[in-house]
Amino acid sequence: MPDAASRLKSHVEQLIGTPLPVRVRAWDGSQAGPPDAPTLVVRNRRALRHLLRKPGELGLARAWVAGDLAVEGDLYAALDRLAGLLWERDEGARTRVRTRALRDPAFRSAVRGLIALAGLPLPPAPPPEEARRPRRGLHTRHSDRHAISHHYDVGNDFYEIVLGPSMVYSCAYWPAPPPRGTLEQAQRDKLGLVARKLALEPGRRLLDVGCGWGSMAVHAARDHGAEVVGITLSREQAAYARKRVADEGLTDRVEIRLQDYRDVTDGPYDAISSIGMAEHVGSERYLEYATALHRLLKPGGRLLNHQIARRPQRDETSYEVDEFIDAYVFPDGELAPLGTTVSLLERSGFEVRDVESIREHYALTLRRWVANLEADWSRAVSLAGPGRARVWLLYMAASALAFERNRIGVNQVLAVRTPGSGTSGLPLRARTWN
Repeated sequence: MPDAASRLKSHVEQLIGTPLPVRVRAWDGSQAGPPDAPTLVVRNRRALRHLLRKPGELGLARAWVAGDLAVEGDLYAALDRLAGLLWERDEGARTRVRTRALRDPAFRSAVRGLIALAGLPLPPAPPPEEARRPRRGLHTRHSDRHAISHHYDVGNDFYEIVLGPSMVYSCAYWPAPPPRGTLEQAQRDKLGLVARKLALEPGRRLLDVGCGWGSMAVHAARDHGAEVVGITLSREQAAYARKRVADEGLTDRVEIRLQDYRDVTDGPYDAISSIGMAEHVGSERYLEYATALHRLLKPGGRLLNHQIARRPQRDETSYEVDEFIDAYVFPDGELAPLGTTVSLLERSGFEVRDVESIREHYALTLRRWVANLEADWSRAVSLAGPGRARVWLLYMAASALAFERNRIGVNQVLAVRTPGSGTSGLPLRARTWN
């Protein structure tokens, strides 16, 4: 009888209709596939049972998080080779696979072969790191708090390992040519860029929506003299940010609140920064979100919306949220095309004045975060657990590739609550902040 790796490779190739682009090493020590390719290590039969219970990306993710599946060699190269099978197949390709499943005897035979190879017992439960959904509706105050807590209340010490001293959890702004300079300097440059776009100066009020660990709030107050209110739904972030503010001696100029954006009523503000926050809002709530921010600004006030975007699809009704990201990283998060975001900001009353794509900058940032995590892997595992550390490693490495391959992007949109007089307050020549 053929060894486990050969059988596994054969069955999988029958299912996907193309050669497997990575090498496979099975639990019995056998190997099959291209000798010069990264190796997918299937440590036990339980990995197959995860895949059979939930075929596709989510099954692979469960096996990875549980430690039943690993990669030997270059993780980026392995994910890049697998991308065409997992993320880049269009709806037509997925439909053809489903049609084969119904009609092709060889397809059904491959499934039976995998079932026999996986053996008993029954399919395993999902790893405990998988998000548990509250029973209430999507993007309510309760469900948003639950989703934010799942992602951000992992432990501040863990995030210090990944993010480094800046504690900024969004795309840095790198000099040309990259990657000269440190991650910390690139993050300072990004915060400075945001502050200049918002024209922050002494006495101006800034609302930092989704303030994270307080980096933008501290920068705006310390370096630009602004008066800042930062809001977050994460208790751990709020505690960390308040300590930073106190340590900097800025408690007279910075207030950190544990508050939902829907509950902010103390406008008007001169400026609002929303950096990596809007991805959590959801498509059904986005117009409400934009309208709330517009209402909180004084006439002539500026919004800087820093947001990840996905590529638009020919048929937007077929868009599906990424299963791994939704289950393990950002529960209930949604990405929208840039055009959709701009349209909704305009519908809420904003005048959009500038859009800057910094997609390549995020790929560079993520690779630095991955390097930070790998360099202090043992401590990260001790702080967050092996499953959570594997979640972050996979999601950051896969995201870096997604930005590099233009599957997703990130944009800074500068919008103004332009008054009835039509005076925006911006200079005649934009980009004076660069």
